[in-house]
Amino acid sequence: MSKVYYYVSSSKNEAVSEFMESLGRVEKEKLFHIFEHFKKHGVVSAIPHTKKLTGTRLWEIRLVGKNNIRVIYAVVFRGDVLILLGFTKKTQKTPKKYIRTALARLQDWKARNGG
Repeated sequence: MSKVYYYVSSSKNEAVSEFMESLGRVEKEKLFHIFEHFKKHGVVSAIPHTKKLTGTRLWEIRLVGKNNIRVIYAVVFRGDVLILLGFTKKTQKTPKKYIRTALARLQDWKARNGG
């Protein structure tokens, strides 16, 4: 059984929670459904909705629809999931600035949590 955590900065900035709150009901429900799968069955269970970001330890949840929502996460501890960043995708490839932000957040989280 896995746990799902949202990244919170050392200054208590909750950008991930704020992003989640900004989504419409349908997008929230889809993401929470994927998170529940992670919790019950581990990360592997949501493979159709996820994609490994090449050359990184990061993964991306893909919600395709009216808005192309992306959520970047990393697997930490023993299969637990740390949600690092959410955004609306407007280009074919995931912009490097989002990958850099997610990696910086992962490093920050690891430094503060002994990971």
